[in-house]
Amino acid sequence: MTQLTPVRRASGHRPPVLDTALMLAADGVPVLPLQAGKVPFGNCTDCTGNACGGRPNMKTPGPCHCPGVCHAWAAATTDRAVIASPPWLTAWDRAVCVGYHPGGAGLTVVDLDDADAIAWARTALPATLTVETTRGQHWIYRGAMRSVNGVRPGVDVKSLMAYARWLGNGTGDMAPLPDAVRALAVKEPSTARRAPQGLTAPLRGHGGECPHRTPTYLERGITMAVQRITEARSAVHATVYRTFLAVLSTHGRCGCLTDAHVNRLFTAAQAKGESPRHCTDAWANALTTLGL
Repeated sequence: MTQLTPVRRASGHRPPVLDTALMLAADGVPVLPLQAGKVPFGNCTDCTGNACGGRPNMKTPGPCHCPGVCHAWAAATTDRAVIASPPWLTAWDRAVCVGYHPGGAGLTVVDLDDADAIAWARTALPATLTVETTRGQHWIYRGAMRSVNGVRPGVDVKSLMAYARWLGNGTGDMAPLPDAVRALAVKEPSTARRAPQGLTAPLRGHGGECPHRTPTYLERGITMAVQRITEARSAVHATVYRTFLAVLSTHGRCGCLTDAHVNRLFTAAQAKGESPRHCTDAWANALTTLGL
C-alpha cells in the first residue's frame, strides 16, 4: 500500500466510523473498532480467558473463528463483509474511532508522544508521512517490523501484532522503513551476559564456532527457505508455516535472524499470494509452537 484513500462523509444512518473503516479496508488496511480511550473491544463470552484456544493474552493469533470483534489487533480485517456484519455493527455503534493493524498493511508507525520526541525524530529519522495526534505525531513508514513500546522516552514503534488509531491522511510522502527505525527494536545485549572478546570456547554445546554465526550457513538456510516457499505448487499456507517453523527452530534462539531475513521470507510468501496478515499469523504461530 503506497497511498491512503481520503475518508468521505458518512452516508445514510451508518456510523461515520464504519464509513471510514470500509474505505480503509478497500485500501488494504486491516481495521477494528475502538472504544473510548483507544481501547479495543473485549473478548466475547466464548473467548473469555482464551477458552476458544486462540490468541493467548491477545498477543498471538490462533485458531479462533469468532464472528465478533475479539482479540484486539488480531481482529483487524480488510473483509468488508465481516466489517459490516451484525456482530461488528453492534461494536461500530459504540465505537468512537477506527483502529488499524499497521503491520497487516505493510506499515510501521513511529508514535511520538511529545515535543521532545518529535524534536528527536526530526534529527534522527528520515522525513515521511506525518499525522498529528492529540499529544504528538505519528510518523508512518512503508514496511513492517516488530512492535516495541518505549524504545526511547516518548517513542513507541507500532507495526506487527499491534494496533494504532486512524487519525487521517496526514502530510508528506510515505518513505520506506529505514534502518534507523528497525534499529530501535534491537535490544542492547546485557553487559552481564556479554562474552569476553577473546572467547574461543564452543557455543551452545556445538564443537568449534557456532555455525549460526557463519554468514554462509545462515544465508544458505534463508535461501533454501525462500526457494521452498517459491516452489510450492499447492498447500501454500501449510508450506509457509512449516518453512517459518523450520527456520525458527534452527535460527530462532541464537540471535542470528535479522529483520532483513524475515522480510525475505515474508516477501517470498506474499509473492505466492499470502497476505501480510497470513504471514504475520504464521510467523507468530511458529514462535508460539517453539516457545520463543
